[in-house]
Amino acid sequence: MADVIWQKSSHCPEASACMSVATGPDGTILLRESDAPGTLLSTSPHQLRMLIATVRCMPHPAAR
Repeated sequence: MADVIWQKSSHCPEASACMSVATGPDGTILLRESDAPGTLLSTSPHQLRMLIATVRCMPHPAAR
């Protein structure tokens, strides 16, 4: 996937394992972890929005 531009959160320190995101040539959303950059997860924009919405609705572990 040399055609994509990977973005990493500005909240991720350099020495940490972080997630990166990119848009594939076909419009899919690509995710990878900095510890394993050769392993990619691909999803649609809609599916990623649904995942983020679900995670945001979950109670924070410290609040239990």
